[in-house]
Amino acid sequence: MSQANPVRLFVTHAWENSDDYLRVFEYLESARNFFYKNYSTPDKRPTGDKEALREDLRRQISPVEVVIALSSLHAAQPDLLTFQLLYAQANHKPVVLLKPFGGGGEAPKAILDLADEVVAWDERALVDAIRRQARHEETTRWDTIEFKLD
Repeated sequence: MSQANPVRLFVTHAWENSDDYLRVFEYLESARNFFYKNYSTPDKRPTGDKEALREDLRRQISPVEVVIALSSLHAAQPDLLTFQLLYAQANHKPVVLLKPFGGGGEAPKAILDLADEVVAWDERALVDAIRRQARHEETTRWDTIEFKLD
């Protein structure tokens, strides 16, 4: 992955910039040596009926390598989130599901079953999951703990 070949991703939305939606990009921007292109367009809601909305989501999801699903969207728009995840699954797009922010319980089983990987809100865990799911890159990062013996 490089600036010339960024990971193409889509973040689930309901045509609004929620706190969780914006937080995903804060996490991704703070990651070192991680380049991505966002294909989700929550600020451009199409006009028309329910099918027009779904067609717009299909257009956004089709070119991506990975879908990042926000479990918080399930409470407000369960049908819309389920559609996005089912479409991703039908098109062999891996889904990384983010648990509810702040440790507020677990994601509903209905969407857990549609995810390829479930991660907590952690910049490193999110980036590593995206790399594994989108590019099949194994990240062998280790934590170093320094301590002093007296």
